[in-house]
Amino acid sequence: MKKLFISLLTLLTGLSFSQELEKSLLWKISGNGLQQDSFLYGTIHITCDATLDANTIKALEKTEQLYLELDMDEKSMQMQMMKHMMMKDGTKLSTLLNADDFKTVDEFLKKNINMSAKMFDSFKPFIITTMLYPKMIDCPFQSVENELMKVSKEQKEEIFGLETVEDQMKVFDAISYQVQADELVKMAKSDLQKDKDELNKMMKIYQSKDIEGMLKMMDDSDNKITSDNQDVLLNNRNKNWIPVMIKTMKAKPTFFGVGAGHLAGEEGVIKLLRKEGFTVEAVK
Repeated sequence: MKKLFISLLTLLTGLSFSQELEKSLLWKISGNGLQQDSFLYGTIHITCDATLDANTIKALEKTEQLYLELDMDEKSMQMQMMKHMMMKDGTKLSTLLNADDFKTVDEFLKKNINMSAKMFDSFKPFIITTMLYPKMIDCPFQSVENELMKVSKEQKEEIFGLETVEDQMKVFDAISYQVQADELVKMAKSDLQKDKDELNKMMKIYQSKDIEGMLKMMDDSDNKITSDNQDVLLNNRNKNWIPVMIKTMKAKPTFFGVGAGHLAGEEGVIKLLRKEGFTVEAVK
């Protein structure tokens, strides 16, 4: 009987631990010695509607500082990014691709951003991809991070980053340049259509506040940068953020805004904070 009880308890613990998270972008962090609540919010970096709801505005009012993935208020951020845009070891896009594919990318870039691929020959291919994001949506580009910053500035609060520009840009040294180049070719050959469809689907999932769905979409994506590099893109960074978040929350009630894909999953920020003893609850 005792063995049966232990087996049942183990099973129930496993089931509850792997249970899917609720559909919510805003989460309250409390307990484990915190004097005041902090909040965690899942953002999307490109969208047609970055409006913040009433609960999110209230959470921003209750906290005293904003932490994003990067300190986007840092005036030297653009200069810092430029230092890390190039591929290492003299690698070039024109050598990663055959002549036909390079020509396809060249014509694609000329059509969409009026620049030749030759101008970006030494750039990490993913950086080139990001330049095309505004072309992927049929509406004026909006950013949730910008909205969070706007409110924080109105409240005269400081804005910080969980990681440095160098930390974030190193991610794209860890992901194969060849894979990045191949994905750029796929984008060019579909003339953005596949990427538009995927982003459209992602925005709909985001609007439904389905953070588990967002992570699953990344897992299932045809884009190998996303689907084959979860540890580099998400999990390792999540783990690195946790000590920073804990130290920050203990000092001041803080509002954290990070990409919604970082929240879900066993190695997502929510469950990592719970493992550290914090209560993390959906705010609805």
